[in-house]
Amino acid sequence: MGGVGSGNVALVSSDHDARPAPLIQPPRLQTDQERSATRLELFFDLAYVLVIAELAAVLAHDLTWSGAAVFVGLFTVTWWSWVTTTLYANRFDTNDVIYRLAKLGGAVAVVGMAASAGEALSARATAFALSYLATRVLLLGLYARAYRHVEQARPTVVIYLCGTGAGAALWAVALAVPGHGRYLLWAAGVLVEALAPVLATRFGGGVPLHLAHLPERFGLFVMLVLGESIASMVAGLHEGHWQPAAVGMAAVGFVAIAAAWWNYFDLGGAAGKRWLEVDGGDQESWAADAYVYGHLPVTLGLAGFAVGVEQFIAHPADGLTTGARWTMIAGVLLFFAGTAAVIGGTSGRWRTAWPWPVAVLPAVVAVGLWSRLPPVVTMGLTGGILVITVLAGIRQQHQGQLATAET
Repeated sequence: MGGVGSGNVALVSSDHDARPAPLIQPPRLQTDQERSATRLELFFDLAYVLVIAELAAVLAHDLTWSGAAVFVGLFTVTWWSWVTTTLYANRFDTNDVIYRLAKLGGAVAVVGMAASAGEALSARATAFALSYLATRVLLLGLYARAYRHVEQARPTVVIYLCGTGAGAALWAVALAVPGHGRYLLWAAGVLVEALAPVLATRFGGGVPLHLAHLPERFGLFVMLVLGESIASMVAGLHEGHWQPAAVGMAAVGFVAIAAAWWNYFDLGGAAGKRWLEVDGGDQESWAADAYVYGHLPVTLGLAGFAVGVEQFIAHPADGLTTGARWTMIAGVLLFFAGTAAVIGGTSGRWRTAWPWPVAVLPAVVAVGLWSRLPPVVTMGLTGGILVITVLAGIRQQHQGQLATAET
């Protein structure tokens, strides 16, 4: 009898567990549960692939200081819109119908950003601003819902509501402002909103982030940007008409891209994750903030590097401009500087980023300044530096001087 009764209990329990979750669930803190990136988050990220690809295409056609400034500004706006939705999901994602509809609505808005990004500072400025503003309005709605249902997180939620609301207000005002004043308001809106996570760390009542979910999500965004490098290789081969020199440059470029992947996922990103696991739970350590903001130069650098790789493949012998050369060099510099910021910031000790990867920065600058080098030599030296940095990082890792976690 006992055995039959136990079996019935198990069956009932199994049936209960198999029932679908309620369609509508109030938000609740998710930071104490085991979780990973959801299928909805992965689907949402696809919209950002479009924006980054569009911004890279615009930069490839305007490799000047002004073109670079536009690229940096619009990439930062795009990155920040992704970060803010990720930080909300990190704490409060319940995956119910309301949250799903808001997330899907945000994806539609990001598609609008992608469709207007090519002319975001000219004919399509209003469309781009309205699309970005839509992501803010949806985020405000989600935080208002969290404020209602998650009492213990209200101090943190209020800070995010104020930051997001102020940023959205500046973007809304900018709709009626002509000329450069509009873009200054855009920048001010992002800067004001960017204060929210920092203030939440200091004054948010100790509401933590999910320290396993956070590096997984940022790693996925890095992978998304690295995917643009592969797409750039394809574009470069097409522009280079599959000439032997272009194919050879593409081979060198792939080695460089693979080395960048290795540098981040096995070394730099893994070290940041390790320090985040050690100190990130301490709200006074600022480790999570350093991890988040350090990824802006990491991803911005990889995006610029992708554009540079395309130009080198398309112009393997001649026709390569100074702007194209420095786009690749600056991308590598930003990538390593961002990696150093992630490691040093999460550990709270900048010496943890020495000598890996800080020591490599002068070598990258030297390659860029050596302007008379043929393109294939510049690409070869850059790829060589990336590979050597991987080997140096592995050596430090095995000597115990670079503590890493599996990413």
